[in-house]
Amino acid sequence: MGELLERRLRDGDEVGASVCVIQDGDVAVDLWGGAASPSAPWRGDTLVNTYSLTKTMVALVALVLAGRGELDPDAPVSRYWPEFAAAGKRDVLVRHVLGHTSGVCGWRETVTLEDLYDAERAAALLAAQEPWWTPGGGSGYQAVCHGHLVGEIVRRITGRSLGTVLREEFPGADYWLGTPESAFDRIATLVPAASSGVDRSALDPIAIRTLTNPVIPPAVATTRPFLTAELGGLNGQGNARSVASLQSLVSHGAISTVDRIFEVQSDGVDRVLGTRVRFGLGYALDGPLPLPEGRICWWSGFGGSVVVNDLDRRLTFAYVMNRMEPGLLGAPNARAFVEAVYSCL
Repeated sequence: MGELLERRLRDGDEVGASVCVIQDGDVAVDLWGGAASPSAPWRGDTLVNTYSLTKTMVALVALVLAGRGELDPDAPVSRYWPEFAAAGKRDVLVRHVLGHTSGVCGWRETVTLEDLYDAERAAALLAAQEPWWTPGGGSGYQAVCHGHLVGEIVRRITGRSLGTVLREEFPGADYWLGTPESAFDRIATLVPAASSGVDRSALDPIAIRTLTNPVIPPAVATTRPFLTAELGGLNGQGNARSVASLQSLVSHGAISTVDRIFEVQSDGVDRVLGTRVRFGLGYALDGPLPLPEGRICWWSGFGGSVVVNDLDRRLTFAYVMNRMEPGLLGAPNARAFVEAVYSCL
């Protein structure tokens, strides 16, 4: 693993990155290197935007609440959030939201990034609109709005914001949804890919609306409004160590509701991602990564960050970086590190 990271840094495939493996309760790998910005090295406590890997932290919050009986994945969303029943969504279940089959994968109204920072108002817009397909009838990846949907459910149950619940339920974890100013100087600068790697002409209209309303350029990821917002779909700040330490609660069976992750919510070509994904509760169960057979759940972030929870091998692997690669899922950098992890076992 160390040789792969060194080689990728040397060859320019990485600018800065960290990797971590936790197995059987022990930190087996904890490596970092490269540059966090043109003027600063990547240090052991460097943080970076993890994009959609953030959704796995949102899943942890939901699973903890479910374990206490405060959240029932099989209940209608409207039990907790009555306004969500509007416009034909009375039968949308919590598990539909967690499994990306809600039919609400983006905003009908044109919204700006500033609109999204007001999480309650952005959630209210989602509650008022009709589903874009029959809920439960296959997936449409909730690329940006996932955190607004789950976050509002969590807020209605707990009276607290999603980032607050994450911080209070998992104290001491150096992973932030709503980053404090005291951590701003540890945030790495993203290096965008030359292109998104997405052929818009081949996308479903639902995908175009989901992915471009609004457009969120990587350059905003180090701005104060973005960092302090709680966008549970895409703006969690962490490093491989903090990601792996939190997600190892899944691979090591510390979450009482872990079996529910493996309840298949959809298995087919996702309307937004344009590729086949089997979604469980809050995680993917397979997809375009070189994973072995077994009880494995995972997800990735735009640019290539990835976390894999392998329950059979009691292993969690995390990789985060600032040099982004193109593509929405299964980026080459993520694949390289996943292959390296399993080749070492």
